[in-house]
Amino acid sequence: MMHTTPAHGVAIVTGGAQGIGRGITRHLLAQGMALVIADCDREAGEECLDALAQPEHMLFVETDVAQEASVSAMVAQTVARFGRITALINNAGVGGMGTPLEDLTLAAWLRVIHTNLTGCFLCAKHCAPQLRTARGAIINIASTRALQSEPNSEAYAASKGGIVALTHALALSLGPAVRVNCISPGWIEVGALKKQRTRHASALSPEDHAQHPCGRVGAPGDIAALVAFLIGDQAGFITGQNFVVDGGMTRKMMYV
Repeated sequence: MMHTTPAHGVAIVTGGAQGIGRGITRHLLAQGMALVIADCDREAGEECLDALAQPEHMLFVETDVAQEASVSAMVAQTVARFGRITALINNAGVGGMGTPLEDLTLAAWLRVIHTNLTGCFLCAKHCAPQLRTARGAIINIASTRALQSEPNSEAYAASKGGIVALTHALALSLGPAVRVNCISPGWIEVGALKKQRTRHASALSPEDHAQHPCGRVGAPGDIAALVAFLIGDQAGFITGQNFVVDGGMTRKMMYV
């Protein structure tokens, strides 16, 4: 049976049970949207549902964004429950940094590419019909590592760089009905938004904050606020763009 949907729309947030994704979920829910948490971690997803405590406006679907059948089923469940999709936030991702290039296996490379990049493609593909009807929006979450790197981060950097390029490709393919934008976060402290078993208090030092031109490390709310703006009507002239949200760090020259 189809449920009545809130007037403010229905958003899918992949990887929405923890970290930046959970911050986005919480923020959009507070703005009156219905939220679908598409996450591979059932424990975290169920905890998130309990914590936010708005069961009539929320759905958790255990989802592997790297698998097309899983994505297709998640989209079908979303439409069955809420009747439409007005926004897709492609946030799910894995890290996998720190392995020297010569030791990086193809399987490890593909795990990162499939989850971070292919997952965005699959979710956009299967949400596109609903988003066109709703004249909705897609937000892809990339990273400042699409623009700069540390050693031994090839798979992650490539996946995030691919998301930036996929964003403008999708914007042209889906426009004008659907707007598509990208956010590249810098250092965002997410320890407090992990599932209970892995949650931890912030261990940030004054030096951590001070190295940022804006004077502090980022918070999930910094990303969530921009997501809310970009999927809203006031951003109707914005598509195909990448917004760097990093406290100014990518503009800072650093010489040792």
